[in-house]
Amino acid sequence: MKRNPLIPFLLIAVIGIALMLTLSFNGLNNAKEIAAEKEGGGAEQQASAKPEEIYQKTCIGCHGDQYQGGVGPSLKGIGKKVSQDEIADVVVNGKGNMPPGLVPPEKAKEMAKWVSEIK
Repeated sequence: MKRNPLIPFLLIAVIGIALMLTLSFNGLNNAKEIAAEKEGGGAEQQASAKPEEIYQKTCIGCHGDQYQGGVGPSLKGIGKKVSQDEIADVVVNGKGNMPPGLVPPEKAKEMAKWVSEIK
């Protein structure tokens, strides 16, 4: 007795369509969350975060896990070179390759104080 050679292809197609529909509906839910973040929902989470948490989420990629620098400059001893007001301005408005808006304005002073104390 011979098997129909189209059955495996049919099973793969059905599984693929089911997977595509599942991921599409998941994407719709994620799109709603992303839209809420753009409207300010994500800012609330970051506004309540501590400077260390903000650093882990937004700064570590460029300034390194040990503040040693990389794409961005080293933050070790930056408090001796730059004032806290200048640091606050940079973390909010950006400078050079650093994009603006990484730290909410209401957390800028707290973040600047924390960054200036890095040794």
